[in-house]
Amino acid sequence: MSVEPDAEVDADAGEDTEIETSGDTDISTANTMRERADESRIKLWVLLKANRLLIAGVLGLAVFLALVGVGTTAGIAGNLESGDTKGTIFSTLLGAIITGTTLVVTISQLVVSQENGPLGDQHERMSNTMDVREYVGDLYDGPTPVDPSAFLRRLVEETGRRAEALRDSVADSDDDDLRAEVDEFTESLTGNAETVSDRLDGATFGSFGVVFAALDFNYGWKIFQVERIGHDHADAIDPDTERLLSDLRTALSMYGPAREHIKTLYFQWALVDLSQLILYAAVPALVVAGSTLAFFGSGPLPGTTLGVANVLWLVAAAFTVSVLPFLILVSYIARIATVAKRTLAIGPLILRGSQR
Repeated sequence: MSVEPDAEVDADAGEDTEIETSGDTDISTANTMRERADESRIKLWVLLKANRLLIAGVLGLAVFLALVGVGTTAGIAGNLESGDTKGTIFSTLLGAIITGTTLVVTISQLVVSQENGPLGDQHERMSNTMDVREYVGDLYDGPTPVDPSAFLRRLVEETGRRAEALRDSVADSDDDDLRAEVDEFTESLTGNAETVSDRLDGATFGSFGVVFAALDFNYGWKIFQVERIGHDHADAIDPDTERLLSDLRTALSMYGPAREHIKTLYFQWALVDLSQLILYAAVPALVVAGSTLAFFGSGPLPGTTLGVANVLWLVAAAFTVSVLPFLILVSYIARIATVAKRTLAIGPLILRGSQR
């Protein structure tokens, strides 16, 4: 297993132009997820970009300091001298660690079981995959990349190329509104495509960089604009321009399932990593909880260090180590749940006004 640091990405890249949810003729949009969702940079960094082990470590430090702070401020450290108190805490933790680890193993089995099946099912999966690869290859008349980041990057670049072809096709149109809207739309799309393409270039699957970059290409809003332009200017659009609009819509539409497929693979990858990390963290957690219960659970621990009772230091440290598997779970699920919430809909369906 390898747990790689999250790829560095620019959370501020892209354009930021206000648009109406109803869509009408406002074409440009904020391109990054942070700008579309109107979330703070710090919040998205914690939920998505930051390394998950770092977040788990910070949570553990917060738990430790909170326990020491509450115990010192409230002056209740004396309660921990009782063997019953420490025994209750750590005997409960022992049971929770064993139960939680068992559940994690079950989750791993469920994830792995999705990859198992009879020969016929595996052949169908392979056939469907090759059909999609052939279809995507036809979009830009070339072999489909096998690297996930290169695969998405090729699709993004193709949408930019087709948008520029559309702009060239209407350059001589007598419809001034059509030329202006297509020009603005092309500038917005190509700018977004270049930003996402640069961030996908060299991104390694397994880190969150590939998925994070892919989330910043708001293809659904672009599909809507292609459809709206074709409808609003139907009388001024010749057959060649109509074909180019259809080609652009096809390329944008293919990005949706491609991104969802990569996202699903990342979820499976992350859940397997999560399961392994929790299993590794469960062993020292069991040792610490069991040792505290066996050797310090029935008697007092006199003395103070730095003005804090030694028993409070012991209980706070042992408790923090014992809950580390849970904190790792929290850090990973926070990212997975955030991505899942922001990608519930596939295609041009906006679930929240500020998310495009």
